[in-house]
Amino acid sequence: MAARIHGGAATALSTFNPKKLVAPSRTNLPAAARSSKRCIVAGGGSDASKKSLSVRHSQKLIANAAVATKAETSATTGTGHELLLFEALQEGLEEEMDRDPHVCVMGEDVGHYGGSYKVTKGLADKFGDLRVLDTPICENAFTGMGIGAAMTGLRPVIEGMNMGFLLLAFNQISNNCGMLHYTSGGQFTIPVVIRGPGGVGRQLGAEHSQRLESYFQSIPGIQMVACSTPYNAKGLMKAAIRSENPVILFEHVLLYNLKEKIPDEEYICNLEEAEMVRPGEHITILTYSRMRYHVMQAAKTLVNKGYDPEVIDIRSLKPFDLYTIGNSVKKTHRVLIVEECMRTGGIGASLTAAINENFHDYLDAPVMCLSSQDVPTPYAGTLEEWTVVQPAQIVTAVEQLCQ
Repeated sequence: MAARIHGGAATALSTFNPKKLVAPSRTNLPAAARSSKRCIVAGGGSDASKKSLSVRHSQKLIANAAVATKAETSATTGTGHELLLFEALQEGLEEEMDRDPHVCVMGEDVGHYGGSYKVTKGLADKFGDLRVLDTPICENAFTGMGIGAAMTGLRPVIEGMNMGFLLLAFNQISNNCGMLHYTSGGQFTIPVVIRGPGGVGRQLGAEHSQRLESYFQSIPGIQMVACSTPYNAKGLMKAAIRSENPVILFEHVLLYNLKEKIPDEEYICNLEEAEMVRPGEHITILTYSRMRYHVMQAAKTLVNKGYDPEVIDIRSLKPFDLYTIGNSVKKTHRVLIVEECMRTGGIGASLTAAINENFHDYLDAPVMCLSSQDVPTPYAGTLEEWTVVQPAQIVTAVEQLCQ
């Protein structure tokens, strides 16, 4: 299997025209689609996975096509090796450091300790202390240092020991990381990756259970992605490092020990495409990160009850993949969004607005969004569980929407 490369750049969606959107068949693609230069797919896959790949509309303002089947993304057939999610992140980072000497890592305990979740384990011994730099406990300082390093031509990967700590670096991320390309008149690019663990863990307390997607989504010039499997964790890590844009990669603390077989061959994932996790006909369920697994658990119950939900892992939190989302909405006419982010001003709120603005005419029911409650995450396990969307709530919501 050759390297899998997907092109595309972050684009505005203000002129998006949903009426021009045509959903291609999941089983038959035109020859032009198969030969598109914007999506080069490795050979050697199964016929089913080849047929299920979709392509983008020719309009430049629309992001590239979604990966269409779980079979293709999980790489469970053919050659491969099993990795935990944190190991997949480490492997992707190591491969990029081997490939490009400009890639470096900085953050608290990323060196010989290997990072708080061992994503940088072994890198200091291989690449040395200058390329894997342990920093003081000062997020504002080392984030600014990484942004400055990116301005000079390096490609820093900045690790926040916990995403909540990066609030201390919000000024650097907002005023410098996101805006310098514009405010410098294009003289500087900021090819920096900011990554780290976040989300509601198991009794980590309010300050270590932050979901900061909504904090960063309004910053101009920033791309945001969230990994959910070892396959897309590695692919998104490699793509983020190669991007000329600043990228925030969100990792969930409870997903680091997920195991999956991934290809031995090199591949990267598109930073702007969603993943079709489960094709369906009755309702579109949009989710990301840990909630993907709550949704799939609920999907089993829904199938037993006679429903056929279509599950999409949006992955790209900014910009949204409105091509994949739009095709699904035009097919199912009902949308449920499931997120771990806060309800007020969260990713779900922005996604709801985008769907209503672009696909209102195709909806047979109002868009419903299930989000975490607007409260600090309790330490007590039973209370913590109540603040986060559970599979039973997803089943109930689908039943209401499909009445």
